[in-house]
Amino acid sequence: MSNSEATPAISPRRRLLLALLPLAIFMALAAIFTIQLLSGRDEAIIPSALIGKPAPAIMLPPLEGLMRNGEQVPGLDPASFAGQVTLVNIWASWCVPCRVEHPLLMQLAKDERFRLVGINYKDSPENARRFLGDLGNPFAAVGTDDNGRAAIEWGVYGVPETFLVGRDGNILYKHVGPFDPQSIRNELMPAVAKALAG
Repeated sequence: MSNSEATPAISPRRRLLLALLPLAIFMALAAIFTIQLLSGRDEAIIPSALIGKPAPAIMLPPLEGLMRNGEQVPGLDPASFAGQVTLVNIWASWCVPCRVEHPLLMQLAKDERFRLVGINYKDSPENARRFLGDLGNPFAAVGTDDNGRAAIEWGVYGVPETFLVGRDGNILYKHVGPFDPQSIRNELMPAVAKALAG
C-alpha cells in the first residue's frame, strides 16, 4: 500500500479554507486592536481594584542620606495619611518618564492643600539621591522599595504611577504614567478638590 493510498485526500475547498484560516485570525485580531486604539480610552486612567480601599499599610524605610534642612527626609509611614490628602508618586532614577514629569511634581509640591510623598522603586540610593539632587526634591517623605514588594501591594503596573489618598486613608484616584499639564488640570486637580471637599 502506497502513502497516497494511506492518507485520505484533502478536497481543494478544504485546502483553501485551511490556507485562509491564519489570515482570518489575523484580520480578527487586527480589527480588535484597531477598535481598542480608536475607542479614545486614556490608558493613563486604569481602573484600580484599590480605589475606595485603604492604602497599603506598608512602612518603607527612608532614602538614606536624603536631607532637607539638615535632617533626614523620613520614610513612608501609612499612619501619616490620616487626616490629610496625600499624593503618592512611585518613581525611579532610571525611569525616563519620571524625569519628564519631575518639574510638574516640583510645581505640585508648592500646593499646601495636600502632601506629596514618594516611593523610590528598585533603585540604588546613590542614583536616587543624585536624581533628586539634580532635579529637586518635591517629596515630604521618600520610602524605598528595594525589592518591589510595596509596588505589588499598591498594584503598580510600572513607574511612574501616582495615587491620591484621602484623609480617611482610602485611595481615591490613580494615574498611570507621567503627568502632563493637561492630566494635572483635567484629572488630578478635580480629584484633589473632591478629596478636600469630602
